[in-house]
Amino acid sequence: MPAQTEPRIPLSRDRVLLAAVKIADDHGIGALTMRRLAEEVGAEAMSLYYHVAKKDDVLDGVTEVIATEIVDAAGRIAVPADGSDWKADGSDWKKAVRERILAARGVFLQHKWAAGVFGTRTTTSPAVLRYYDGLIGLMRAGGFSHDLTHHAMHALGSRALGFTQELFTPPDGPVTEESLAAIAQMADVYPHLTGMLSEVAHDDPESTLGWCDDQSEFEFGLDLILDGLDRLRAEGWQAH
Repeated sequence: MPAQTEPRIPLSRDRVLLAAVKIADDHGIGALTMRRLAEEVGAEAMSLYYHVAKKDDVLDGVTEVIATEIVDAAGRIAVPADGSDWKADGSDWKKAVRERILAARGVFLQHKWAAGVFGTRTTTSPAVLRYYDGLIGLMRAGGFSHDLTHHAMHALGSRALGFTQELFTPPDGPVTEESLAAIAQMADVYPHLTGMLSEVAHDDPESTLGWCDDQSEFEFGLDLILDGLDRLRAEGWQAH
């Protein structure tokens, strides 16, 4: 009898985008090309254009894939999302928002290339909008006015989605004797900056998404903002 062959999996947009995520996870976003993607799904490059017209479409698509993972991760948080069983003063909003933001960050830590891609998109995916809508709902359930919620989202910035956008992006890599020596050479011109950089180092690369965006720094900034917002909420802050 002739050998049986495995049935070929039909090509679809979802399959193409999941393959794109796998390439980026395994080899970095720079390795994601239309040719590489075609090889990954076992199809001719021209076949991809029925599902993604160009690389920008792929990047928009993988953003939606990651954002959907974030929505799913946030949905698994046990803290009530509607304010039911919250403390009478409404302060549980902070725990609910914090845990959802950290769940979103957990997704980015699984796909470390994704934060950079999110920053390049000119359109916002429906899944991202669902995620933000959920955060806003938590703040409203906690007693925030629409105006204070609006200010809060600006204050959180990209932290609301689980990562920070840094002003400076020095080369990646561990702190070495050579890099410390280079910092020391700038001490006469930038004494305070070099003094700080000489003593501060982030030694947990698994929790890091970028320059100074590691878990401890992320949570420090997040808690600072949430604590300040909770104080304004409790004081009944109004715009002047």
